[in-house]
Amino acid sequence: MGLTDLPWGPQSTAGPASSNHLTTEAHPLAQSPEELQEESRKIRRLQMVVNMVMQVILQDSTLGVEQASEMVADTRRVALTMFPDKELAFNLLFWPRLQRLMRERYRMQ
Repeated sequence: MGLTDLPWGPQSTAGPASSNHLTTEAHPLAQSPEELQEESRKIRRLQMVVNMVMQVILQDSTLGVEQASEMVADTRRVALTMFPDKELAFNLLFWPRLQRLMRERYRMQ
């Protein structure tokens, strides 16, 4: 989810006064390698959480719809705790999978 500074446009050969000159100072949102590694680790952890919740819902025949719904809500809370400003990303990436699973497993509308 972290973006690095990539020169998409042609680079000017003029000096530092050029408007196309990219520096780390001009882009304070650039992440250090440690931050990128930590973010990747958190993404993998979230993917594992979502996959495990989905597997439990699919495989546990004694799990009621209320318990499964609570697990889905807890998964959402975990995701938003790990990535507080990424609710839209969760809604686009994971929420449809969890909704589809609940509809198929419990024959919900």
